[in-house]
Amino acid sequence: MAAAVGIVSSYPCLNSSPSPSKYSKYQSFHPPCRLVCYGGGSELPPPVTPDFKFALHDALDSSGVDTTHAREARQNFMSQIKGLSSIEREVSISINRRVDLANTAISISAEDFALMSQSSLPLPVDPFIERLFDLAMEFCKTNKVLRASPEAFLDSLYNFLYVKKGFHRSNMRSRLEPHPLYLHAVLTYQSGSAYMLALIYSEILKVLRLWSLLDFDCEIFFPHDRYGLPRGYHKQKSAESDHPHILTVQTLLEEILKNVKETFWPFQDDQTKSLFLRAVHAVLCTDRSSVVEERGFHLESAKSSQRRLDRRTLNSLHLGDTSLALSACERLILLGFDPKELRDYSVLLYHCGLYEQSLQYLKLYQDRKGSSLLKQASNELSTLEDDAVEKLMMRLNLISMEEGWSKPPHSGKNSSK
Repeated sequence: MAAAVGIVSSYPCLNSSPSPSKYSKYQSFHPPCRLVCYGGGSELPPPVTPDFKFALHDALDSSGVDTTHAREARQNFMSQIKGLSSIEREVSISINRRVDLANTAISISAEDFALMSQSSLPLPVDPFIERLFDLAMEFCKTNKVLRASPEAFLDSLYNFLYVKKGFHRSNMRSRLEPHPLYLHAVLTYQSGSAYMLALIYSEILKVLRLWSLLDFDCEIFFPHDRYGLPRGYHKQKSAESDHPHILTVQTLLEEILKNVKETFWPFQDDQTKSLFLRAVHAVLCTDRSSVVEERGFHLESAKSSQRRLDRRTLNSLHLGDTSLALSACERLILLGFDPKELRDYSVLLYHCGLYEQSLQYLKLYQDRKGSSLLKQASNELSTLEDDAVEKLMMRLNLISMEEGWSKPPHSGKNSSK
């Protein structure tokens, strides 16, 4: 508890009084009505999304943690992505009008803030949305090139955002300093991931379009290196090589959540392995026959997952945060971008002692893998992961034969030993 409060209090913006409204002002920040022509008739129907029964919020409630604010933020996230069609997901963020990206990103911040802080007050979301509007307003007031050539206009916007306002890129993924991952903190510290900077850039463009101050086709060039900054360019003068640098709605939301998931994944020991393989390796280390052979970091990671979920503490930040990793997995599953998220979610549930739900999601992953286009060319990593899936499934099936889906030996009162 103390560690969680310490992290939250390091953000000066989070110690202010929250706005009384809850997501109500977002409607005024919708993108302008710029139609995107897809051609060929009517739009594709939205993909069918099953009614997932996620475990995190209920598990925290049963442990005495109030998840009211986390649930409200999750509901807002779901309302934004609900019914997104396959075509709408692949629209560039610079012309997107289906999803309020600022609203969606701030709901990710709000849920994780609620989980980290356990505060009785929600994240004050409205002031951060207003900051985006204020950035556009300040740019308009201080720049005299609004009616200049597209190149001069975009150069001025680049200098305003990255020089005058001081926004800069941070590639840091630290559980101790997670501010580059969250929109509210990026707006406070002017330091964030390339994806967050691209989101802020796109929101400024939307306001400028709304005010009819952007009268040319502007696209955002998203850098794939470690140092570049997102910037606008005149689409009509673009080259074919620019196309891979267009950032879509789906990719933006995926990457924001994947960054959170990777940062707070509870098993951080071997960076050469995938997240899933690290977690399954920790499962094997909890087996009594192998405990004698492998102790230390792996075993401690496995034990601490259940403790942190039960007690909702961040007493071992170097081991990640199970609740935030679970929350990221659940939202990635809702986005529906990769069936492997079902698999990763399953292994986290296993470590939390939620075996029945773990088995359900692992079976769902296998069903999706067998019926989708997920099948890929076999390589060493996919072979290792498939083998790990089989081992985890075998272990879960054995546990299911026991009456009551009992928890592992390291759960409950003995978990601290």
